[in-house]
Amino acid sequence: MRDRSLQLLDWYDVHARAMPWRVSPSDRKAGARPDPYGVWLSEVMLQQTTVAAVRDYWRKFMRLWPTVADLAGARDADVMAAWAGLGYYARARNLLKCARAVVADHGGVFPSDHATLLTLPGIGPYTASAVAAIAFDRPETVLDGNVERVMARLHDVHTPLPTAKPALMALAQALTPQKRPGDYAQAVMDLGATICTPKSPACGICPWMQGCAARLAGTAALLPRKTPKKAVPVRRGIAYVARRVDGAWLLETRAEKGLLGGMLGFPGSDWSDDPQPAPPVAADWQVLDATARHTFTHFHLELAILWAVVPTNAQPDRGNFVPHGVFSPAALPTVMRKVHDLVADSLHPR
Repeated sequence: MRDRSLQLLDWYDVHARAMPWRVSPSDRKAGARPDPYGVWLSEVMLQQTTVAAVRDYWRKFMRLWPTVADLAGARDADVMAAWAGLGYYARARNLLKCARAVVADHGGVFPSDHATLLTLPGIGPYTASAVAAIAFDRPETVLDGNVERVMARLHDVHTPLPTAKPALMALAQALTPQKRPGDYAQAVMDLGATICTPKSPACGICPWMQGCAARLAGTAALLPRKTPKKAVPVRRGIAYVARRVDGAWLLETRAEKGLLGGMLGFPGSDWSDDPQPAPPVAADWQVLDATARHTFTHFHLELAILWAVVPTNAQPDRGNFVPHGVFSPAALPTVMRKVHDLVADSLHPR
């Protein structure tokens, strides 16, 4: 087992992916250490999101709030606006809660052990293991989708996910070395992301190809097996886009709890099988001949769009008018940006 870990570390020393939050193997050997804040921020952002999508967001957050204390002191609305477009917005709310807990309870210093990291808001077993291993070189086992796939193939595990998770974790733990566990954690994730990919794995250049049970059995492309997903339901709603004659847009901040909690967006109805009309201001509402569609984790959303131009003295029941020069579609979550773009394209065809 130890030899297998060393094989992977040798491969990683040459093929490690360059990431803005990562310390390269050569720099790490020279004594450089990752910034725990930067590592934690990257791991939260990477949940349910690709590395390509996260790079620019991570750089933006580090530029705006270079330390955990800076982030803890940020305005909620500013952080939510900076997060807009990255999705899964509960992560942004937990990001602030965690940063403030680190400052209030730990003097602005991230704890290094798995158990204490688990006590922080928004940090679960995976993130605690990743931060402990990558930032502090603790021998913790990181099990993400890439590592699950590598372990399932390496040991030819045919039990479907998620049932197989405990077994795959045990197999991954058996390989986690005491030396360089942080580099190893990143190496096995890199292996899954670049070599042991979901489709067409590049077995011929894999550092573990000689001992891969699925390669020998010819089953690598079939693994990991997954329990069939249930059909994703469709919910519907109405988005109301009101613009004053002076160009200001009517926007509201959504309730803290629930989807898109704390985010800025257009007022709307409930999202359900039978959404009830809820116009935020008296107006001559027009139906836009377009539907905004967006997929959340557990359902598809279809938003009918009603738009109206209202006078400068319009008094909305909820929300506030944001001047045209202040309003930025980039501050909206993705689904609301889709609504805005559909209205803009309809009113001002390209």
